Amino acid sequence: MIKNKILKKLLIYIGASLLVSTFLTIIYIYFPHLHDKFDGNIRDQMFILRGEQPDTKQVVVIDIDEESLNQLGQWPWSRNILSQVVTNLTNAGVGVIGFDIVFAEVDNSNPTRVFQKFGRSIDGIPDYDEQFAYTIANAPVILGYQFQLEDEKFIKKKAPKIPATFIERGRQLGEDYLINAKGTILNTPIIQDNGYSSGFFNNIPDDSGIIRSVPLIIRYQDQVYPSLALEILRASTGIDRIYVDYNELGVSHISIGDFIIPTDRYGRILVNFRGKEKTFDYISASDIFNGTFDPKDIEGKVAILGASAAGILDLRAIPFEAVYPGVEVHANVVDNILNGDFLTKPAEINSLEILSIFLLSLLVMIAVTFTPIWANPIIFILGSIATLYGIYYLLFTHMIVFNIVFPISAILLANIVATLLDYMFEIKKEEAIKKKFATKVSADVMHSLLDNLENDKFEAIEKEVTVFFSDVRGFTNISETLSDPKVLIDFLNEYMEPMTNIIVEEQGTIDKYIGDAIMAYWNAPADVENHADRALIATLNQLHYLKDLNEKLLKDSRFTSVVKMSEEKNIPVVDIGIGLNTGNAIVGEMGSSIRSDYTTIGDTINLGARLESLCKFYDSKCNISEFTKNALKGNYIFRLLDFVTVKGKKEPIKIFQVHDFNRDDKKYPTLYNVSQDQLIKEIKYYHKGVQLYQDGNFSEAIEIFKDINTWEDKTNKNIYNIYIERCEHFIENPPKDFSGIFEHTSKG
Repeated sequence: MIKNKILKKLLIYIGASLLVSTFLTIIYIYFPHLHDKFDGNIRDQMFILRGEQPDTKQVVVIDIDEESLNQLGQWPWSRNILSQVVTNLTNAGVGVIGFDIVFAEVDNSNPTRVFQKFGRSIDGIPDYDEQFAYTIANAPVILGYQFQLEDEKFIKKKAPKIPATFIERGRQLGEDYLINAKGTILNTPIIQDNGYSSGFFNNIPDDSGIIRSVPLIIRYQDQVYPSLALEILRASTGIDRIYVDYNELGVSHISIGDFIIPTDRYGRILVNFRGKEKTFDYISASDIFNGTFDPKDIEGKVAILGASAAGILDLRAIPFEAVYPGVEVHANVVDNILNGDFLTKPAEINSLEILSIFLLSLLVMIAVTFTPIWANPIIFILGSIATLYGIYYLLFTHMIVFNIVFPISAILLANIVATLLDYMFEIKKEEAIKKKFATKVSADVMHSLLDNLENDKFEAIEKEVTVFFSDVRGFTNISETLSDPKVLIDFLNEYMEPMTNIIVEEQGTIDKYIGDAIMAYWNAPADVENHADRALIATLNQLHYLKDLNEKLLKDSRFTSVVKMSEEKNIPVVDIGIGLNTGNAIVGEMGSSIRSDYTTIGDTINLGARLESLCKFYDSKCNISEFTKNALKGNYIFRLLDFVTVKGKKEPIKIFQVHDFNRDDKKYPTLYNVSQDQLIKEIKYYHKGVQLYQDGNFSEAIEIFKDINTWEDKTNKNIYNIYIERCEHFIENPPKDFSGIFEHTSKG
């Protein structure tokens, strides 16, 4: 029977996991870009967590920085300055020079152009544009240019010349996954035509404005063109054939000789950024111009000339930071290719991502099936952490970019649906409990029943508990005064409701209501830490609440007759006595197969009831046993009432009265309308008398009790008369073997 229920529940949860997985898969397939922003943001945090990584030291940035602008003038510089920079780099043995700059206009500072502007021509005047063109023609320079990707009013259609051939393999007719350009922004003809080659430097941020991938190739006028980084690599290898390989999803990879560069379906490389700004070696352009640099820092390396100066506005946002020089993006791409540590998305990754959705959803559902409902958030947290770690491991160990949003969404959505299903099953359990358990029990009993729902009864166990008994003083008179049964019930509810709440707030379990009496216990069925303190705190809170309760009852017109009676007798409308005892008791379900009750029995319970009834005898509001006192850890004000044997018990016990909390503020008003200092003074003096009484010094003891009995602000009316009466008896009838034990022959 139980196995069938578990199997049925498991099948329901598996079915729910399939629905969740199918829903997420539909979004994954038909709305592929819906999650990109969130996915990218989470992966950015992984880059930050990973930290900076070393580069190959084969790429250096020649930086047009603020210092260069201060020394060489505002941008754009005269071409003779750039000629000197290129010449110095070439003389230092640089491997390749890449320009992250386009020279789209002629040099306005060119002396030849200045003289021509005034209609004059002088022999020997230098032409900076020709000089720069000659310099780059004799240097390993890869020029930069920019593609226009949007239709604009002014658009140039001239295409750059590339000394390389692109061969597309596996491309299906009619399919084009590459970015298509609308026009170009090229260098001036004299510069463009004299350069060995050129590459576009378009960096295209995603929808969130962050550069995470860079196009390596763009299609223009049915031809494929390389990026600046790709052309730098091709030129450095001397290979003139570049292969673009396709699979059924788009571009798979780009091959240049031994270099196989994996890309996404659109021909973009996913950049494995090394770190924040200036992770690569930077050399100021002014140092290159002035020759104040170490040639060893340049020799055989790829030097990319670009700008980090804020005024030139070549700044981008990347995963590591929001302001990042665009030139260093190209440096990262070149370094990734040289080092071979590409971030990749294999062709089969889509299938694996969909599989992860189904698998994670199923695992979460199965885990939830066999765990309590409170564990659901823990399952989500642990599952998410494990999944994120796995994705992080794939990203930086195997360089595989795995979708983050959908696996986490599968865990979250499966957890939410599973939680809703859990609640549905919990509701069914509660209905079963209502049929199985006809009496009102505490929340702890309800939870214990859920764990044992298939059992016929709760197994009885012996367990230490603190038992609580309370009783309303003079309730017989109250019930006679309130002749209307409905009003009497209302009166009881006004009292029972707050008292019950106070007990429950301190993790107590209500056992039963017996007319005006309440029986409760702590530490069963669930364990309650410091249960004796919890019980006493609830007791004192109830006694303190009586003041507010009585004020409320005095204003209620339904209880006018009771109020009048209390005023005539000069007593509170409601006054109670409470007894507490701590010890081992039998706890469990007791009764018949037709009707049963979860309760506690044993001598511990009986003694608790006796202590409550003795409140009248000792004029006490709260009596506790020595067993409860010994279990207490908090600070309270105690009075040793007596050393007695109660009816039905042979072993003597000490009975204590608890007056109130022992607060740090000694002047805090107590339950007895005297200051805490005064109360402690009285009890200390009283205890001296009790000790004399226990030692058999009745004459000295009686003087103390009589003295306190004359005080107007004494806090106990009966206890002093009790001891005075006993001392007088023993003075007249000296005992032979006095033990100090008093035997109670009645229950109260």
